[in-house]
Amino acid sequence: MSDNLPMTVPAPISLAQASQIVNLVRRTARAEILPRFRTLSHAEVDTKSGPEDLVTEADRAAEAMIARGLRQMFPDALIVGEEAAADDPEIIGQVDAAQLAFAIDPVDGTSNFVFGLSTFGVILSATRYGVPVFGLLYDPVMDDWIMAEEHGSALYYRAQMPARRLMLPDQPDKAIDEMVGYLPFYLIPQGKQDEVAAAYTAFRRINSLRCSCHEFRTLALGHVDFVLSARPSPWDHAAGMLIAQRAGGYAAPLDGGGYTAGRTDGFLLAARDRSTWTKVAERFTFLLAE
Repeated sequence: MSDNLPMTVPAPISLAQASQIVNLVRRTARAEILPRFRTLSHAEVDTKSGPEDLVTEADRAAEAMIARGLRQMFPDALIVGEEAAADDPEIIGQVDAAQLAFAIDPVDGTSNFVFGLSTFGVILSATRYGVPVFGLLYDPVMDDWIMAEEHGSALYYRAQMPARRLMLPDQPDKAIDEMVGYLPFYLIPQGKQDEVAAAYTAFRRINSLRCSCHEFRTLALGHVDFVLSARPSPWDHAAGMLIAQRAGGYAAPLDGGGYTAGRTDGFLLAARDRSTWTKVAERFTFLLAE
């Protein structure tokens, strides 16, 4: 597949710049991520907030390379990388006030990456005053990606094939016990875990890939009905929320309010359509109670 692909883009990003962003992410994966996959030493793996919150040299090097490239293209933009925000959490508070901001998750699914599992990806989003206007979900192993902009369709780019428009079919009559979705049980507040575990039995199946990139990709491709996310962050969720919407789905905070990338509290729900969103949200309203 050519590195220079035509695509629709939001106003702050030109067609050439959008192509450059994709190329930058692909080059970064080839240079900093894939060479370290299944070759990491113990010295190249560290922890951040806890024993399951891992970071690797691939995360740090990839974020640095992507951030450098974005700063060259957009010198006035706010750049928010997951690893930089771990060192300076206050930067997240600047996202909603920024005319143009980029959020980077250089290796989403770091635990999977460390364990040698291929379920990891790169997430990149652009926001205008906190509202997502561009989203990219990239799979380095397969070298394919889903991307969208605020007024266009979600598009799936796959090697040796033309870009495919993604459009989720409405299934308004689908019952809860027929639904399949993703939910990160390990991120649910401990006081709510018993209720969440009990709610699982109402659904056909609820899983977690421990990778927002692939969970949102799976939703956009029509293989699951919903993604319920906890602990919102701009690098994990802004791109996926936009892509779910531009694929014809419905995405919003569980409390029904408006979404901006600077939000870090509550829960986010993306679903194949508004009817599915409403049914799932009703099952999990207890998460909103104090």
